[in-house]
Amino acid sequence: MKKISIIIPAHNEEQNVALIHQRIKEVFSTLENYRFEIIFVNDGSRDQTQAKIEELSQQFEEIKYIEFSRNFGHQPAVKAGMDASNANAIISMDADLQHPPELIPELIKKWEEGFDIVYTIRTYPKQISKFKRKTSSLYYKFLASISDVNLREGGGSDFRLMDSSVVDVVRNMNEADIFLRGLSNWMGFKQTGISFTAGERASGESSYDLQKMMKFAFTGITAFSVKPLYLAAYLGFIFSILSVFGYGIYVVHSFVTKTEISGWASLIMTVVFFGGLQLIILGIIGIYLGKIFKQVKERPNYIIRSKNF
Repeated sequence: MKKISIIIPAHNEEQNVALIHQRIKEVFSTLENYRFEIIFVNDGSRDQTQAKIEELSQQFEEIKYIEFSRNFGHQPAVKAGMDASNANAIISMDADLQHPPELIPELIKKWEEGFDIVYTIRTYPKQISKFKRKTSSLYYKFLASISDVNLREGGGSDFRLMDSSVVDVVRNMNEADIFLRGLSNWMGFKQTGISFTAGERASGESSYDLQKMMKFAFTGITAFSVKPLYLAAYLGFIFSILSVFGYGIYVVHSFVTKTEISGWASLIMTVVFFGGLQLIILGIIGIYLGKIFKQVKERPNYIIRSKNF
C-alpha cells in the first residue's frame, strides 16, 4: 500500500484539528491501496491546539505531531512536515478547511498518472470581497513581472501534492526565507493543476493580518529575483533625467513669463522628492542585505519542542 502524508500547519486551530482529521479519514475510507498519516505542525499556538492534537494522537495511530518552540511561520511549518515524512507522496493543506479534503482523491489520481507535483488553482466564492480578489490578482501579476517565478493566478495556494522525489529536493534545501510556492514552480518536474473553490473557514479567525501578508509578498518577490535592485537603478536614472529636463523647462518658463523662480519652494520639493526616492532604493537594498544576513548565520528554519515520532 502506498503511503500519503498529509501535512497540516496549525496556529491557534483548537476547534478545527478534529474536524479536518474526521474529513480526511472519511476521504481515505473510500480509497483502496492507500494508507495515510496526518502530520500536524503546531506553529507556536497560544490556545489548546497542542492539547487537542495530543488527545487525537492517543486515539488514532495515524495522527503525528510536531510542536515548535515558538511561532516560526507557515512555510517553515510545511518544511518541517516534509523533513519528517517518509511517505510516497505528501499533501500540504491548511487546517481551517478552506482547502477541501474531498479534493485529495483527484490529487492522487493525477499523481498516479505520472505528475510529480499536483498544485491547486484557487477560485474565491462570491461572498469574498472584490478588494481581496483584485489585490490577489494584482499580486500574482506583479510577482510574475518582477521575479523569475511565473505563478499562475490562484496557483499560489499551499494545497498541493508532491512526490517523494520532489520532497527529497526540498528537504536538502536550507534557505533562511523559504518560499515553497515559488520553489515548487522553480524546481520544474512534471506538474499539473486542479481548480477548486476555497471554502469558508470552519471556525476561529485567520492569523494572517495585513502585516504578515505584506511580509509574505515581499518574501516571494525577493526570494527568486534581483530585478528589484535593477528597478532601483533604473528609477534613479530615469528620475535624474526627468529632473534635469523639468528644471530646464521651469527656467525657460520663468524667462519667458518674466517671473522669478521661487528658490524655497523648488528646493524643498526637490529635497523631499529625491530624499524619498533614495529611502525607497535603500529599503530595497536593505531587504536583500537582510536576507543575506539571515542566510549566512545558518540558523535552522524551526526548532522542535516536542514530537511523537
